[in-house]
Amino acid sequence: MSKEQFQIDDSDGPRLTRTWVLHPDIKSDYGRRDATLALAEAVSLAHALAELEVIGSNAVRLPKPHAGMLFGKGKIQELHDLFEAEEIELVVIDGPVTPVQQRNLEKAWDVKVLDRTGLILEIFSDRAATSEGVLQVEMAALSYQRTRLVRAWTHLERQRGGLGFVGGPGETQIESDRRAIDEQLVRLRRQLEKVVKTRALHRAARAKIPFPVVALVGYTNAGKSTLFNRLTGADVMVKDMLFATLDPTMRSLVLPDGPEVILSDTVGFISDLPTELVASFRATLEEVLAADIILHVRDISHPETEAQAKDVRDIMTVLGVERERPTFEIWNKVDVLEPEAAAAVQARADRDETIFATSAVKGTGLDVMMEAVAVALQGSLFTEDLTLPFSEGRKRAWLFSNEVVESEGQSEDGFELTVRWSGDQKAQYDAL
Repeated sequence: MSKEQFQIDDSDGPRLTRTWVLHPDIKSDYGRRDATLALAEAVSLAHALAELEVIGSNAVRLPKPHAGMLFGKGKIQELHDLFEAEEIELVVIDGPVTPVQQRNLEKAWDVKVLDRTGLILEIFSDRAATSEGVLQVEMAALSYQRTRLVRAWTHLERQRGGLGFVGGPGETQIESDRRAIDEQLVRLRRQLEKVVKTRALHRAARAKIPFPVVALVGYTNAGKSTLFNRLTGADVMVKDMLFATLDPTMRSLVLPDGPEVILSDTVGFISDLPTELVASFRATLEEVLAADIILHVRDISHPETEAQAKDVRDIMTVLGVERERPTFEIWNKVDVLEPEAAAAVQARADRDETIFATSAVKGTGLDVMMEAVAVALQGSLFTEDLTLPFSEGRKRAWLFSNEVVESEGQSEDGFELTVRWSGDQKAQYDAL
């Protein structure tokens, strides 16, 4: 089977690539995940790429990875026979694969091999809808590919939305053109800097209006977009699929008896999220860094919900989100739990004022959650008395346009005002 056969033919509609998913269950890995659950997530990742047809999957137990082939000779031959019988064209390996291992496995099995990082990059490439998202994925892909000297830089010739790791014309050369990649990275960084400046201008414009930012974060497929739509009435794509949301979405929302806020829906995190993506998506995730309150949405029905929460917290730490930032945990999807388990989750949430048991689908617990957010935001405001000379009409107009004035009087010295505002608003006022 030649590499040319892996290219997707759209002449009679899209031809799906016959795919097999492997999860290496390496005994020597400290803190390794449950193999069954890890394999299920890997299969879900493969399903998230529309042109893949997952024919089968299995976990392979390994005492330790083999340096050159990852698997032992016997297992290599066993899998070769399986892939040949099933006419497999692509093998997804749920874990890191070195360039040498990738090259050797492709030769041994006569199939295309894709590791976890490559697959996630492919998914992100297909999902990126904004110019910023496309730039960030392209940068992440180039950074990843630059380290894989045995791979060809073929994605520039692609005829599909992805990066060329799955489809594309296949390998045409062994060495990557590092100079060309570096030049491309420089160009992309310059383009991204322009986009980041534009985003910063938008954020500065929003800062002139006293709307706090509430950011939704969480593991992919935890229900963030469903919650976002439920609260704002938006129509962000909701699908039982990993990384259904990639580009950030923002909508205004009026809290019950509270202020108007901007609610931000962000890309979902995942275990072993490629470091290239974390770095490249830092600009997008700046909305989280600038948020007044963070809502960490968890799929409380998932058997690995605790491990997923840790992955999210770890990535947030890498991004530099301060620990003292007000954060609520939203234990979502209680509607799919058995009644006894749902009652236990609710009891746990009742004992902790930072945890809320919710169902974004049914609306359960959302009113209580949003009331708590409103109270937390109000708690960040303070009252102050100001005296403005009559000549400071511009500052007085700013106070009223930002709706922070509680009362106003006049004296022979000027306007006497009582304002209620946040520290950020005070800093903006002082800068006028």
